[in-house]
Amino acid sequence: MSEQGKGSASASAAAPAPGSDTYKGWLFKWTNYLKGYQRRWFVLSNGLLSYYRTQAEMAHTCRGTINLATAHIDTEDACNIVLSSGGRTYHLKASTEVERQRWVTALELAKAKAIRMMNDQSDDSGDEEPTSQSDRSEIQGTLKILVSKLDDLSTCNDLIAKHGAALQRSLSELEGLKVPVEGGEKIKAVNERATLFRITSNAMINACRDFLDLAETHSRRWQRALQYEREQRTHLEETIEQLAKQHNSLERAWREAPTLVSSTPSAPTTNKGSERSRKEEASDEDEDTEYFDAMEDSPAFITVTASENTQHRRSQSNLSGASGGQPSDWNQDDHMSPSCNDVSGKELQPRRQRRTHIPDKPNYSLNLWSIMKNCIGKELSKIPMPVNFNEPLSMLQRLSEDLEYHELLDKAARCDSSLEQMCLVAAFSVSSYSTTVHRTAKPFNPLLGETYELDRLEEFGYRSLCEQVSHHPPAAAHHVISQRGWTLWQEITIASKFRGKYLSIMPLGAIHLHFHASGNHYVWRKVTSTVHNIIVGKLWIDQSGDIEIVNHRTKETCQLKFSPYSYFSRDVPRKVTGVVADSGGQAHYILSGTWDEKMESSKIVQSSRGGSGSEGKQKTVYQTLSPKLLWKKYPLPENAENMYYFSALALTLNEPEEGIGLTDSRLRPDQRLMEDGRWDEANSEKQRLEEKQRAVRRRREAEASDALDEECDYDSGREYEGYQPLWFHQRRDSITGETNFVYKGGYWESKDRQDWSMCPDIF
Repeated sequence: MSEQGKGSASASAAAPAPGSDTYKGWLFKWTNYLKGYQRRWFVLSNGLLSYYRTQAEMAHTCRGTINLATAHIDTEDACNIVLSSGGRTYHLKASTEVERQRWVTALELAKAKAIRMMNDQSDDSGDEEPTSQSDRSEIQGTLKILVSKLDDLSTCNDLIAKHGAALQRSLSELEGLKVPVEGGEKIKAVNERATLFRITSNAMINACRDFLDLAETHSRRWQRALQYEREQRTHLEETIEQLAKQHNSLERAWREAPTLVSSTPSAPTTNKGSERSRKEEASDEDEDTEYFDAMEDSPAFITVTASENTQHRRSQSNLSGASGGQPSDWNQDDHMSPSCNDVSGKELQPRRQRRTHIPDKPNYSLNLWSIMKNCIGKELSKIPMPVNFNEPLSMLQRLSEDLEYHELLDKAARCDSSLEQMCLVAAFSVSSYSTTVHRTAKPFNPLLGETYELDRLEEFGYRSLCEQVSHHPPAAAHHVISQRGWTLWQEITIASKFRGKYLSIMPLGAIHLHFHASGNHYVWRKVTSTVHNIIVGKLWIDQSGDIEIVNHRTKETCQLKFSPYSYFSRDVPRKVTGVVADSGGQAHYILSGTWDEKMESSKIVQSSRGGSGSEGKQKTVYQTLSPKLLWKKYPLPENAENMYYFSALALTLNEPEEGIGLTDSRLRPDQRLMEDGRWDEANSEKQRLEEKQRAVRRRREAEASDALDEECDYDSGREYEGYQPLWFHQRRDSITGETNFVYKGGYWESKDRQDWSMCPDIF
């Protein structure tokens, strides 16, 4: 496709003189027949001509680039410039003819330089750095000889030009002679000039022959060396590919193999473990000294597993090295405080047997035309989206799924060390994404005033309550209180942007976690979720971005990085890395893992400054102890692929319960019909509920309008408060400074009394 454009160079002070490495200025670029020529900022650098809408865009957005090495430069009239390359054409216009000539000169010089660089790169493409001092000396000597021969050729060329000019003058004088005597003298001079010219020419020919012979001799040697290096590189690539395949097969086998972990920290080491330890000690290479390099765009650090006391650690915890087997659990950790190793709540047996399956998902085909034809002539806000895109859970229930690994917070509440507590909090923040890897369906949008309770007081010691506190924009408030020493609350507003091939979902709002005993108060925010292949292909979800967890009592921090998936990356997909640091910025723990499988921590015992990375940044080298398992994802229930890929907790979230509030998501009829497989009825019921909600909103808007009209009458004027949530109220947070909804109490007391008279009729 041809891209056309034109630009004006009000270069003035912004543009160096043509011929320098960089040339900048304004040009008018042809866009289309509607907009015509538009003013754009052009930058000529390193043989590339790029343009931007403004100078400020240079930091983040380039609108187009053309390579001058393959471009054709032409001029149409006094002010126009035409650049063509590979099917793209830029029509540019300068403000004056002088400015046009400056740009043409700069473009021609840049093109010539780019062609020379391209030729040089093609000549040197296979060269490798010599491995020995003798090779380097030999090449340097050869280059000196070639330079010397080239100087000889240049000298001969100057002499030929000089003598040739003198010979030409002599011949011209000869033609003008009339006297025979004088003619004889001039003819003698011509012969002398011709002799000198012949001698110089012969010297030049001999120098050229020597240069050619020398170049051919070394060219054959360089060709052989280049061919050898190419063969070595091909062999190395094949070896790396085989190793990668073996690594993947071993990793799959390790994941599928049953894990054998001793039940108590004091369990004696087995004979197999001792035998394995002895084999490792006899090995030539110690696994505990393997190096781990960080990604280029990750925090600049490298971790090295410490080799000190290796035999002691292996014999005590029966661990393999950092690069090898399964990391130990924290209750086998020899560098964690004993208080973190108590029995977790997960080991307590639930007092109630909850369901383990739901009806299988029906295999209904989705007819997009049947959806679109019902949308013709309707407002966008009134278009009903079928339940085919949903899963039988509401957004409030999905929010409650964050508590699936609540035992991490139970462990953290028992930690004496705030840094160890931070590691567990970080693992908890990552664990909330583990259920999203296969869950591409959309949860139901909660109705205004809809609630959801998750009462696990008897089983796990916590109670959770969510309420939809706003509809435009949609916002949900969440509050969890645990008898095991912690309280969590959050207000989440979802912002989304459709970008053609994918949909970005950005949760807004802070998550607060408070531990009762220590007073530690942690705050963090969620990362961006991206749903790919919205239009064509199989849907898949990725998480990317950074999370900063701050303990506002101690000022300790944890920086987590969720690496976006890349087809060309050599890293593990869905990778998460992090560093836990104290208030002074000194790192104490390295976190690593994936958001869909597990997280590990490694205690730092020493740090030092390392070499520069690929971008020139100096990396920090951390020497760490062996990694310890913080969190590992529970396996999905049997037949999960036919049950919307629900986890064990998600299967119980919509299970009917007695005594719940009248606005609870479990009582939502369209969601219940969808779970039962009656999708047509669910679509009808969903449309009825949405229309009912619109009618309530119209009535509320009418009341607000009436109240506004009555404000003109001071005697009868009244203030309209608008919608107020039932269980949450707005308060300004003293830490973040934001105004958000927090739990005001009363829900669990109403449940104990079974008094739901204050609940609105939303279903």
